[in-house]
Amino acid sequence: MKTIKIKLTVLTALCLVLLLPTSCKKGFFDAVPDNLVTVDGVFQNRAQTEKWLTGLYASIPDPWDMPYNYTSAITCDEMDASNWTNPALNSGAINADANPSGQNAYYEKIRLCTIFLENVDHNEEIKALVNGADLIKQYKGEAQFLRAYYYWLLMKQVGPVVISPLKSATPEDNFQIPRSSWDECVAFVLAQITEAENNLPLNNYITGSTTDLDVTKAGRINKIIVGAVRSQILLYHASPLFNGNTELSDFRNLDGKQLFNQTYNAARWKNAADAAKAAIDLAEANGKSLYKATDANPFKAAFLSCRDLFWNGWKAEGIWLRSSTAISGSWEASAAPRSTQGTAYNGLGVVQSLVDDFRMADGSNINSNAAYKENTYTSTATDYYVAGTNTMYTNREPRFYADVTFNGAVNPGIAKTGANNARVEFFNSGTSGKAGAPRDWPKTGYTARKNIHPTFSMSPSVTVTRPAMLIRLAELYLNYAEALNESDPGNSDVLKYLNLVRSRAGLPALTSDLGQSDLRTQIRLERRIELCYEGGHRFYDVRRWKIPNQAGSNQGGAFYGMNMDAGTSLSDPNFHVRTVAFTRAAWQRKFYFLPYGQNEMDRNKQLVQFPGY
Repeated sequence: MKTIKIKLTVLTALCLVLLLPTSCKKGFFDAVPDNLVTVDGVFQNRAQTEKWLTGLYASIPDPWDMPYNYTSAITCDEMDASNWTNPALNSGAINADANPSGQNAYYEKIRLCTIFLENVDHNEEIKALVNGADLIKQYKGEAQFLRAYYYWLLMKQVGPVVISPLKSATPEDNFQIPRSSWDECVAFVLAQITEAENNLPLNNYITGSTTDLDVTKAGRINKIIVGAVRSQILLYHASPLFNGNTELSDFRNLDGKQLFNQTYNAARWKNAADAAKAAIDLAEANGKSLYKATDANPFKAAFLSCRDLFWNGWKAEGIWLRSSTAISGSWEASAAPRSTQGTAYNGLGVVQSLVDDFRMADGSNINSNAAYKENTYTSTATDYYVAGTNTMYTNREPRFYADVTFNGAVNPGIAKTGANNARVEFFNSGTSGKAGAPRDWPKTGYTARKNIHPTFSMSPSVTVTRPAMLIRLAELYLNYAEALNESDPGNSDVLKYLNLVRSRAGLPALTSDLGQSDLRTQIRLERRIELCYEGGHRFYDVRRWKIPNQAGSNQGGAFYGMNMDAGTSLSDPNFHVRTVAFTRAAWQRKFYFLPYGQNEMDRNKQLVQFPGY
């Protein structure tokens, strides 16, 4: 028979190779194509080894990619996109067969990280470089950190996880592995990232320099990133869901092993505070700071600081960056109103409770400020809204105008021609209203505005390329304030770091007459506003605080907005009526976590499902 040589791309070949044991008996295949890439071949070649390393980063979620946000922002009390999709978590139909977790992708990357760690030392081409030994060390640190980080992402979704052996599997291995307890999972991940930290550079410097950053290495793991992730892990570990949670006393392995500790440990909050402060100090010592724009008008300066942070401020504030992001094709297109040039999709509806949580310009809440009214209309136009806008949207804090598009708002991007498109019209017959499109309208009468560049256009396509910030300094400030308020109430740093975030946003500083409980409320509200729509923070915060069924943070039941079925003009009072926009399933305890996929349950008979699924 004529021999046929099969040509495969490296990616295809790797996919094939990874289905097999990493070594085979001689003669296992009678004939192997002479250009088939093997694992051994990959790790003998520098370029292929570094491609493998690059691929290990691929499953880090893009916070501005809507498929990712479908399991976070639109399944919590931030947004809705139910004209397009309504995840099973919202209806209560979620089950192990329709599992939205990243389980399979994360375990795949975990295995690929392990294979990398087992083989990278064999690369003589890299070792022969002048800095070869240092490169090998760094690459191993990155892979070890990423392996631990994928476990952490999985833990946030499904709780205590199955931890695989730290070696690449073979068909003869025992895959019947029970879940480790939550505390064991945290200890494992922390130990892994600490070990990895020893092999990582302080920052992503140009080779041979200790001061000049290499922009081509943006997002590569370094000690500053490790410190920030450690802060997040320890903050969660101290929180009520994971710290003495007797509500989950029935969550056990088949042998009766308790998977959540039942005794509250106050020391965890101190550990979280110490880790957050260490991460802040390290970041600031290496030039990180809150991004602040300048303007003669303090309100405008605060607005620009919050709006422009995502394209001008990432160099100052970004701790961990994701250089590849779907901002334009996914986020901006989905959030911008139809009056945007080229007609955006206009469907990421912000819920009324989040709109209400944004403060007034003086820092007060809408319920305590006599100037807040929902039945009058302004005769004054500003840079943020036009004359005729309902006064419920006037005199609000700067972040409100950076993060929420409302009826009467100035268009967030490049508007179509015509005065009616320069402003946003969500009332029924308006340019972005329900009557004008079968599905592309927000059920709540608001759309998300954060991270839409003012030059954004659908057609012609105009976007400003920028990385996504996976972790930024403001998050670390809020981590520290929260943990310190729990571990050392009254410590002056609580107000200091909370007020740094508030002041950047144009709000007056809080004073020291607030007690621990009031400060806890303010810290949680600050996270709600400052981090809205970003990386699933709200989705996980309400769960770790155990408040998903409380008024003001309810994750089920009725959600409100304006009346999209009414209104023929900007100032029509029939539109500006609080109306049930959609209803989600009542909160159930099982919604604290996503299920393990049924495929994994069927394979691993030692794996217990989270109660309720």
